[in-house]
Amino acid sequence: MTEQTLPHTPGEQTVPADPPTGAPPRGRRLLRTVARWSLVAAVAGGIGIGTHLFVTAQDRTDLPGLATRSDGRWDFPTQRLPALPADAMRPAHPRNPAGIHHADLRDLLVSAPGSAEPDAKLTGDWTPASAYLAEYAEGDRRELGNKLHEFALRHAASRAWTMPDGTEARVHLLRFPSSGLTDLYRDKGLDFGSTTGASLAHAEETWMDKQWTSRGVPETASVYSYEEQAPYGDDGVQTRVAYIVAGDTLGMVVHEKKGGADRVPFHQTVVLQTQLLS
Repeated sequence: MTEQTLPHTPGEQTVPADPPTGAPPRGRRLLRTVARWSLVAAVAGGIGIGTHLFVTAQDRTDLPGLATRSDGRWDFPTQRLPALPADAMRPAHPRNPAGIHHADLRDLLVSAPGSAEPDAKLTGDWTPASAYLAEYAEGDRRELGNKLHEFALRHAASRAWTMPDGTEARVHLLRFPSSGLTDLYRDKGLDFGSTTGASLAHAEETWMDKQWTSRGVPETASVYSYEEQAPYGDDGVQTRVAYIVAGDTLGMVVHEKKGGADRVPFHQTVVLQTQLLS
């Protein structure tokens, strides 16, 4: 951002100086005090507005990795939104009522942290629906597969990785022909409520994450966050899962870790993925 200097206006008047001797009248002292505090308030307000403009005016193609390791966040690289074709609108644009993502779905997947070990199968490329359906208990896979077919799933892309602390992370993006069909799959397939309607393969039941906050999540997307509550089953592995609904795309983020999947990096992953889809 280029620093700008306010130009001097010819003929600009200056405030005459106070008399050199003698205390100013009480009324003038009061006016001077009011003016001084008004200036302080104006400067403080200007700093706040300036900070807001700096944050909101950043290049929309760069999404910071939110990588502050002191609070447990992962070392995500800066996420970059792909360039759109000429005249293409983002999914939340009023002139894009179907909520279509015109970018390649694979380019909208969140990148893995720098310290992660990439998965050999889910590499960020196109994946069959079966890779996504494998997240669910065997008894629910057939029904969910039927719903994907019913609502005309176009394609899916997935990425997975493992962190040095043993956390396994997987992200799936499913693209439907329109936002309306995405909503139908959410409502009639996954059936969100206080618990996820479809059971996960590694968690018998997950409950709504009451500590989830929408800070950092664009208003154009919806996030449904769930967690497995202790005890975590025979293997002691906790599962966290979040679903993102953004236009024609549904995202699924899964974190699993023995002894408990940390909340902070899970929220970090979900927020970054949501921003990429908005």
